[in-house]
Amino acid sequence: MNIAEQKKQALNDVQSAADAAALEAVRIKWLGRSGQLPAIMKSLGALAPEARREAGRLANELKNEVTAALDARKAAFESAAVRTSASAFDVTLPGRWRGLGSLHPITQVIERATAIFRSMGFTVASGPDIETVFNNFTALNTPEDHPSRAPTDTFYLKENTILRTHTSPVQVRTMLAQKPPIRIIAPGRCYRRDTTDATHSASFHQVEGLYVDRKVSLADLKGDVSYFAKQMMGPDVKVRFRPHFFPFTEPSVEYDFSCHVCGDKGCRVCKQSGWIEISGAGLVNPRVFEHVGIDANEWQGYAFGMGVERIAMILFGIGDIRNLYENDVRFLAQFA
Repeated sequence: MNIAEQKKQALNDVQSAADAAALEAVRIKWLGRSGQLPAIMKSLGALAPEARREAGRLANELKNEVTAALDARKAAFESAAVRTSASAFDVTLPGRWRGLGSLHPITQVIERATAIFRSMGFTVASGPDIETVFNNFTALNTPEDHPSRAPTDTFYLKENTILRTHTSPVQVRTMLAQKPPIRIIAPGRCYRRDTTDATHSASFHQVEGLYVDRKVSLADLKGDVSYFAKQMMGPDVKVRFRPHFFPFTEPSVEYDFSCHVCGDKGCRVCKQSGWIEISGAGLVNPRVFEHVGIDANEWQGYAFGMGVERIAMILFGIGDIRNLYENDVRFLAQFA
């Protein structure tokens, strides 16, 4: 019995197998119940003890090496089958460019606005989307019969709990939590029962600002908003302030940026006026200070808000606010 020669023959049979079926035949021939290896193991009993020990070692080597060779050959056949199948990945093909991800235009505007105001000494504050009626309306001097309190304008969750209609409640929370001087901005999402059109949405974003200190004037407000506009939109942007009324500021203004979509000529976005309304602002009403425990005789302040989507529309020349929410990758890829 020459087990070494038989092992050599078995390994040669494995390498000579042309396909998976031939390989299986080799396995049965050598390792099957009626194969060569079981026959060798049966014949060991007739050998002398010393010879039996050596023959047993060689038989185990035969089994282990042939098994390993069979497994390797089988894996090679399977790999080749995958490479030649119709669904296989062809490594010779050029790669497909999937493109890099990018920040959403709204996120880009919020980050740019935050960076600009931080450079002016503002810090970032935040608050919950679900607010109390006190923080959203009462503390901001909004009368109980004001139209904005109506269920037709505001999403009520409970009698005294709503989805915030602006980020101004963050101002209230900040003034209740810390003493002046205060200089914060509060970017965040807001909710109103607006009918969706080219410039309005029921869910939108604002960047709210509050500055409380001694001897704060309307000139400070105008200067800071104008500086922001030129840093955000470029040196050619125009800013105008119009008298208005808000219960939480006195005096109050609305401010507009010139429309970049039409170049001040008039279009659907700016309603043919050449201007896009950004938001309202003004000096903090002393009654607001009373609600949060700040002495209006010692401290003054201004507050402003701005619509992030409207700034994005001006900055990127977007004609319809709904494009920002439709998640069309082809549209969003323009802002990568």
